[in-house]
Amino acid sequence: MERTIFLVRHAEAAGADGQKRYVGQMDPDLSPLGVRQAEELGAAFRHRPVRAVFSSDLRRAMRTALPIAGSHGCRPEPVRDLREIGLGEWEGRTFDEVRAQYPEEFERRGQDLAGYRPPGGESFADLQQRALRAFTDIAEKTGGDLVIVAHAGVNRVILCHLMRRPLQELFSIPQDAARVSIVWEDGGGYRVLAVNAGPDSLMSPADRGLP
Repeated sequence: MERTIFLVRHAEAAGADGQKRYVGQMDPDLSPLGVRQAEELGAAFRHRPVRAVFSSDLRRAMRTALPIAGSHGCRPEPVRDLREIGLGEWEGRTFDEVRAQYPEEFERRGQDLAGYRPPGGESFADLQQRALRAFTDIAEKTGGDLVIVAHAGVNRVILCHLMRRPLQELFSIPQDAARVSIVWEDGGGYRVLAVNAGPDSLMSPADRGLP
């Protein structure tokens, strides 16, 4: 079987204030810009032969997935295991607040990015285990091209596995809002064709107004 799997990071979430913040499994909706980004993704995917759309069950991902699925006459299927990494007591705090209030833990996480768990939260190794479980289950039960809408952390740990890169390097994989990574499956495995591509990369020349 040959097909394409599109890994999409959700559009911009509401509440962005310019500060680096641990969001984790908090559940904000999309910002007005995020709504427009989601609509652009829906338009970009309209002429792709997508058979199914799956999404994290968090609101910012589901709201991003709706226009994509709607352009193919279906609804996104929510998958709890595609949620962003759980950050426990750090969720909602800025990086500076965590560095000040949890200095030893902050340093330990920097030294062991894959294995360290914030208080009450998950490690990236934990996240990779559940995200890959979801990815494999979706791939096995669904034929044809498909879309998975998730989060920066989720997509990064999946891409680390597919590209055979250690989790310690996950932040070197860019994941901007409303961007798409393209994975090719040919029956013998997976090959990552593009990372963090814009919606225009999904459109035909006619869609972009070109002759």
